[in-house]
Order: sequence, then structure tokens, then C-alpha cells
Amino acid sequence: MKILLDTHILIWTLFESNSLKIKERELLLNPKYEILVSSVSLWEISLKYQLGKLQLENIHPDQLPEEINKMGFNTIDLNISDASTYYKLPKLKHADPFDRMLVWQAIQNKCSLFSKDKAIKQYKNCGLTILSV
Repeated sequence: MKILLDTHILIWTLFESNSLKIKERELLLNPKYEILVSSVSLWEISLKYQLGKLQLENIHPDQLPEEINKMGFNTIDLNISDASTYYKLPKLKHADPFDRMLVWQAIQNKCSLFSKDKAIKQYKNCGLTILSV
């Protein structure tokens, strides 16, 4: 099973692991799951860091790929197909463009999205699978 991490889950995994339940942390370390981090999340983190809306502990955003690799996670780029077909995702009440693109990437790449964002549940009718632990 492939699991795409929402940006806040990535941040919690790297910096605030107590924000995750024990079963969630165990799942992230289980080698039978392919854990994916989107370049969209790294872009979001970098942007929020630059704007001063996000603080990182003793690390800069450009060091995150190495940290992701150390965790044994894989990365997924925003590819041309995902970008050009994004218009097909219905615009529901959730307006955050980063979250919406992660939803679309999860749908297109047949991943379960690991997110605690309750607003994302509205995309289940669009083919989104949300990880529930």
C-alpha cells in the first residue's frame, strides 16, 4: 500500500512525533508500506518558512530531502499529468491549493492520503482514500 503524507503529517513526523498516535508512528516505520512525500509539501514548507509562518528546529527547508531519505520515505514529484489534469478535481469548500494538489496526487497515483484535516474527507466521493489508523 502506498501512503502519501499530508504536509502537517510530515512536519509532525520529523519534528513533533508526539502529535501522532503510537499506531500512526508504527505504521510510518512499517516497511510493508511505501511512504511518499510530495514535492508539493516541500514547496509549501519552503514558502511558509520564507514568510516566517513556520519555524523548523535546527534545519532549513533545503535539508528536508535528506531527512525524508533518512526516514526511509520516498518522494513523489508533481508531474506534468497531475498538474495538467488538476482541473478535474471538483472545487469543494476546501480552498487550500497545496492540500487540493495533494488530494489530486493521491487520487491519480492510487495512494491513501494520511491527513488529520477533516475538510479533506469531502473528497472521498471523488475517489480519495484517506488513511485511518
